[in-house]
Amino acid sequence: MASPAEEPARAARKGDSRPQKQRREDQDEAELLTVPDGWKEPAFCKEDNPRGLLEESSFATLFPKYREAYLKECWPLVQKALNEHHVKATLDLIEGSMTVCTTKKTFDPYIIIRARDLIKLLARSVSFEQAVRILQDDVACDIIKIGSLVRNKERFVKRRQRLIGPKGSTLKALELLTNCYVMVQGNTVSAIGPFSGLKEVRKVVLDTMKNIHPIYNIKTLMIKRELAKDSELRSQSWERFLPQFKHKNVNKRKEPKKKSVKKEYTPFPPPQPESQIDKELASGEYFLKANQKKRQKMEAIKAKQAEALTKKQEERNKAFIPPKEKPAMKPKPATTETKIDVAAIKEKVKKAKTKKLGALTAEEVKLKMEVDEKKQKRKK
Repeated sequence: MASPAEEPARAARKGDSRPQKQRREDQDEAELLTVPDGWKEPAFCKEDNPRGLLEESSFATLFPKYREAYLKECWPLVQKALNEHHVKATLDLIEGSMTVCTTKKTFDPYIIIRARDLIKLLARSVSFEQAVRILQDDVACDIIKIGSLVRNKERFVKRRQRLIGPKGSTLKALELLTNCYVMVQGNTVSAIGPFSGLKEVRKVVLDTMKNIHPIYNIKTLMIKRELAKDSELRSQSWERFLPQFKHKNVNKRKEPKKKSVKKEYTPFPPPQPESQIDKELASGEYFLKANQKKRQKMEAIKAKQAEALTKKQEERNKAFIPPKEKPAMKPKPATTETKIDVAAIKEKVKKAKTKKLGALTAEEVKLKMEVDEKKQKRKK
């Protein structure tokens, strides 16, 4: 008889019709794909490539005029850092360029690529302390070009400032979440850090230039960071936990003050407008004599003048109309709490008069000292 604990395992075996060998292969592949925590790739040393490189490789990059003073100061440090890896570095201030090239002693074939990235970062206003980290094996860099992503200059400046945030807070949050150093300078964004962090930085920067606020991506990164701590959720899909932000395209077109409403279509033409003679025939003016028409016009003008005069008179008379006065309030009787104690004030004034101002005289000081001594003796 099988125990109740063994029954579900047996049922699972029956349901999985694949052979045992294939199942083992799948398990081995899954184990190979997962990188153990804290694992690091061994450093590349001279023993791995004892014969060195066959040919010399070199890279050069230009730098702006405003970086000349800083590069001149830190160039001995750059040469010292590259000499450790047997890479030669030259600074040409006349041409405004930096050049790195391998030597006969260079054994690492990839160090020239890292040296190229180092001079590129220095040209993009990254400090030497941060740029020199690129020579490490577990650190990479990414220079994102953002200048051509937005056509309008003002819009580009606004979005770039949005990436930096107020007092650099958004950029600082991004650095903490991705473990990368991010530098926004001109038309480029330079990032230094691990590969996984650089991927996230690139996504955030490009989305910001596409008018997606960086706070949404930062929120997603924070949730991912918390989910990664749970060992059970590592192999599962995280879509149900991540927020879904819909991009709303709001139309900012100003509506006109006078909206023209379209009339319904009719096959019949509009009615003929009445002429001046038709209007006069309808009102009866057509049959009046010239002097009567003149008299009517004069009466209409006089009526308008009289109406305007009365309006003006009313406006003038407004200044002479007295304003409505507020009703007089009766004074409230003084409460007992607010009454002033006159006798107490008089006593205070008398005491103030008797007090002497300034320092005591020598005789008064002696008398005071004698009184104090007598008091101490009595206490004893």
